[in-house]
Amino acid sequence: MKKIILTLIISTCITSVFGQSYVGFHSDNYKGVHGVIFNPASIVDSRLRTDINLVSASALVTNDFLGIDFFDLYKDNFDPLEFGTLFPKEQNSLVVNADVLGPAFMFSIAPKHALAFSVRARGIANVNNINGTFVDEAIDDFDTTNDFTVNEGDINGLGHFWAEAGITYSTFLLDNNTSVLKMGITAKMYAGGGVELVDGSNISLSFDEDGGANQLGQVTTTGEITRVSNSRVYDDEITGEFNFSNSPKAFGGDIGFIYEFRPEYDKYIVKDKDQNSIPRKDMNKYLFKVGLSVTDIATSLSYENSEIEQYNFNNTVDASVFTDFDEDEIRRRYAPVLSRDTYEVNLPTAAHFNIDYNLYKKVYVNLNTDLSLTSRDKAESSSIANTVSFTPRVETKWISFYMPVGYRQFGGAHWGAGFRLGPLMLGSGTVLSNLISDKARTADVYAGLKIPVYYGRTKDKDEDGTPDKLDGCPDVPGPEQNAGCPWPDTDGDSVLDKDDDCPTEAGEAINNGCPWKDTDGDTLLDKDDKCPEQAGAVSNGGCPYEDQDNDGVLDNEDQCPEIAGTVANAGCPEVTAEVSKKLNDYAKTILFDYAKSSFKEETFPVLSAIRSILNEYPNARFTVEGHTDSSGSNLTNQRLSDSRANAVRDYLISEGIAEDRLVAVGYGESRPIDTNETKTGRANNRRVEVNLIKE
Repeated sequence: MKKIILTLIISTCITSVFGQSYVGFHSDNYKGVHGVIFNPASIVDSRLRTDINLVSASALVTNDFLGIDFFDLYKDNFDPLEFGTLFPKEQNSLVVNADVLGPAFMFSIAPKHALAFSVRARGIANVNNINGTFVDEAIDDFDTTNDFTVNEGDINGLGHFWAEAGITYSTFLLDNNTSVLKMGITAKMYAGGGVELVDGSNISLSFDEDGGANQLGQVTTTGEITRVSNSRVYDDEITGEFNFSNSPKAFGGDIGFIYEFRPEYDKYIVKDKDQNSIPRKDMNKYLFKVGLSVTDIATSLSYENSEIEQYNFNNTVDASVFTDFDEDEIRRRYAPVLSRDTYEVNLPTAAHFNIDYNLYKKVYVNLNTDLSLTSRDKAESSSIANTVSFTPRVETKWISFYMPVGYRQFGGAHWGAGFRLGPLMLGSGTVLSNLISDKARTADVYAGLKIPVYYGRTKDKDEDGTPDKLDGCPDVPGPEQNAGCPWPDTDGDSVLDKDDDCPTEAGEAINNGCPWKDTDGDTLLDKDDKCPEQAGAVSNGGCPYEDQDNDGVLDNEDQCPEIAGTVANAGCPEVTAEVSKKLNDYAKTILFDYAKSSFKEETFPVLSAIRSILNEYPNARFTVEGHTDSSGSNLTNQRLSDSRANAVRDYLISEGIAEDRLVAVGYGESRPIDTNETKTGRANNRRVEVNLIKE
């Protein structure tokens, strides 16, 4: 019994250590057609123009019951009981996943569209809820004479193999340069290859050493077991030749999305000869990207004419039935009910989440999770092992190196390494941890050979950064913005045509390469013309002079620009005879204190009126003349007339009249206008006159 149980477990593990799904390689931007396995959106805007897979395979085993030292596998006397370590518990599980990618290829059909075709052979084995304590005790107790009872409970195990062919289309949903959202869909046709299934409920076993006719003891078992097998997809069970026409068919698919953040997108742009922006296809452009996909969506295969055996395990038999492992005797004692019917097996629908970050130049870090979306409690459901992995990598066109670290369901933590060298890839997500552990519970490995056709930066003879096929001047260095040609200066004004608003006419840099114009034709260039669209005088900054007072005399010649006047009087109002008479009528009423030049109080309104009249003629000059009668000496009268004329002048100046407009003159008694023989005549001769000075 011991050898039977352990042989089943160990052989399953050992023969299936050829791993799950390309751990480490899955993060590579140069994975090409292999991207459809993880996320169908990955093939658009790929670093590969075309990728042809010749053959590649990946397999994985993970369990939480048996741990081994992989160096022991090479020993001639290798015995799992002696060299392995058991981790028994009430519910132990095992997952084996094998994936062979056959002929497959991808290619870009346009800058934002890609197609892929793939053919795969896949197999999954699931053993769930095995009572490891029962197995451990059964191993020990069948070698002793002790009675025992163990309860297995509910168990299930499934082995499922199928083939699939898929066509993948991927495109951009969003592209605003810095943010890109890609989507991919894979439509698949599945062809079932075969299924083996065991589903047990309430299984228990008791051993009585004293029972049995041959004194080897008795075994009492309880529970029910259903076994499903389908081999009708083979023409011959011996040769194992696959018959496609007999295999069940189903249609399903995968869907995926990838978001990329490209903050420095402009660094990856070149210009063609027509100044169109062309993104570099040979370079990754993202700082980070996030991917989400669901694979094998809602798909199952219906195996018709499946052989279904149902065992009622409620029985007591001699222990020799199990120790000799006599299958015919077991079938006779437990009398299975045999039937044929259609049995439906679910495929391993799973979700995948991925974050990739460009740490520095060619150095990246990747976080990936794979989550099963099928129930392990259902015997008819295939399930992957849930995993999470963190993978730093160095990535170039021809060489990439990965070192994944992660945690795998049932198998625990793992550490591996892998590489891609042109067409060859090889790696394992567990190789390093299994080399240093003597209790390894998970293992995987992958290998493949392909024909990658990378996008490359084409020849650049002038080494100006613009590929020759996009370079308008492949032999002369020039900026990418001008399709690799140097910027010309057609008019030779030192302003390059790209910055020259007048590329064929020499001008000045300050005027964007254009000559200065004289729009209004007033001989003053627009750059110096304050009124470039209106002809004017150079002396007035190129603007025409105004005539503010509308008197017909322009302000530059108008001596009174704000007061209307006459042309004859240089734009100022003329002092008429009427005005002169009015001034003198006021002046004659100026009263002085007796024999003095000081004004009497009632004179100030008169002086104010004179000032107002003078303000109306701002360019006119006047004499203020003082006169006396003949009383007193001539010298006294002369002095008195001078002081009185100056008193009037000084007062008017103090009231705002310009000093150069007034001249004070005293005439004494020399210019009488009446007789000095009468009192009235002398009063008329004592006077002040304000007269216009005619220029």
